[in-house]
Amino acid sequence: MAEDRPQIYLVTPPAFELDIFPQRLAAALDATEVACVRLALASKDEDLIGRAADACRTVTMERDVALVIENHLLLVDRHGLDGVHLSDGAKQIRYARKELGSDAIVGASCGASRHEGMSAGEAGADYVCIGPIGESPLFTGERAEFDLFEWWSDVIEVPIVAEGALDAALIAQFANVTDFFALGDEIWREDNPAAALQRYVAAMG
Repeated sequence: MAEDRPQIYLVTPPAFELDIFPQRLAAALDATEVACVRLALASKDEDLIGRAADACRTVTMERDVALVIENHLLLVDRHGLDGVHLSDGAKQIRYARKELGSDAIVGASCGASRHEGMSAGEAGADYVCIGPIGESPLFTGERAEFDLFEWWSDVIEVPIVAEGALDAALIAQFANVTDFFALGDEIWREDNPAAALQRYVAAMG
């Protein structure tokens, strides 16, 4: 991957079959260079989440790819994960850093808010996810605009992740102003996620 290209950050589906998804994840990781995977299950079943974490960790460790879990701070050490992704912006970043230590990855989703993103960075986040970038009926429907990313890339040192309702045209547009693209449903809804991922990478130019 070219040094000036954004890196790829994969987000798992909110639910998946444990006997199928690890192979799909492995194929995606083998298709192109990936910096990080976020386990983002919607389930509140501790046993299920734990088994999913172990299965994904086996795949990511073999490929030297970081694995973070969404919100479940206490499962990071228990399952040998690399860190946590917080979905509520800056609120718990200092606490997570205190609990996990300086070596753990702590990231946060900050919606389309420049202020929340800056607060997360100031609190010690290793990266900040901003989005959705594309049109989405989810949450408030507010989009993160190109100008926010352009300003961030000029002013803020904390890495920024473009996320949400991405397509090839948006990836081409934002490639010069973001550090990472987070891809989830954009690839997992496809019959061949690895091929879909390669198409998105190619769109960076």
